[in-house]
Amino acid sequence: MTPAHHVAPTQQEDTLLKDRLRQFILANFWVPDAQAIKDGTSLLDSGVIDSTGILEIIAFLESECGVTVLDEEIVPDNLDSVQRIAAYVAGKLKR
Repeated sequence: MTPAHHVAPTQQEDTLLKDRLRQFILANFWVPDAQAIKDGTSLLDSGVIDSTGILEIIAFLESECGVTVLDEEIVPDNLDSVQRIAAYVAGKLKR
């Protein structure tokens, strides 16, 4: 299925995506308190990820979600929290 045929994720799919993102973050980055990573927690401000971490998240999104992240889309509004990443992916899949 090509990305053009994707539809927006359902609430269940959104929850699954958030869970997968959280699992990826916990497995690949140093997180002192896993319970502190809520949907809206800033991954940058909390020190969980840095610029290299953003690149790792982008690679994850491109390989696991089938989205292409454009250079101009690499901004905190899209990639700074589990919630923002999930919303960004949902928006990409709607197109």
